[in-house]
Amino acid sequence: MLKKILFDEISKLNISLSEYQAEQFICYFDLLIQWNKVMNLTGITEYKEVVQKHFIDSLSIVKAFDQECFHEGTSMIDIGTGAGFPGIPLKIAFPNLKITLLDSLNKRINFLNEVISSLSLDNIEAVHGRAEDFSKQPEYREKFNFAVSRAVSNLSTLSEYCLPFVKIDGYFISYKSEKADEELKMADNAIVTLGGKFEDKKDFDLYGNFRNLIIIKKVNPTPSKFPRKSGLALKKPL
Repeated sequence: MLKKILFDEISKLNISLSEYQAEQFICYFDLLIQWNKVMNLTGITEYKEVVQKHFIDSLSIVKAFDQECFHEGTSMIDIGTGAGFPGIPLKIAFPNLKITLLDSLNKRINFLNEVISSLSLDNIEAVHGRAEDFSKQPEYREKFNFAVSRAVSNLSTLSEYCLPFVKIDGYFISYKSEKADEELKMADNAIVTLGGKFEDKKDFDLYGNFRNLIIIKKVNPTPSKFPRKSGLALKKPL
């Protein structure tokens, strides 16, 4: 029954899963619920809702990019990953992706490492730290094909957190809900200043909830002074 729900829902995105991948998703759900009893990971705990509102939402990037984009050698960083969304579902569905999960709360990193181990995922790391610090490090700065985030910060702030990680011709994808048009207008200066260019916005309905993907292409290097020190991107957006 659990697998049928998963197959039925994910097939709507034209994504094909093996039995093994379905088992990985179900194991991920079980771990999410187990750990959620002792720490705040999600307010959504019913299986079908988790599939729809976390797994499917995470995988909705295929509405903007062909699945062939997520081939072996494609690198992605998930900024403010929390319980692993969208990074873990993307890794399960597209196992050839090389993924870094970044979060500032160490106990969430402990959860993610348990997921990675239990699901036998490879080419994936969970890193404890802040985007402002890690994007200054040579091994992370402008090294990724994709930076993704489902974080709730405004787009100006997220651009400063995410674009420094993206290599030229790569993409920053922001998962958003309502007010995206307003945020886009307010973030225009930040996007350009940080080396990005707004490319597209994909709107879609997620089981009665309005969602969209904001697609920003990296066209120029991010100036070395960005991101600014901790907290400034949020307090004083560009």
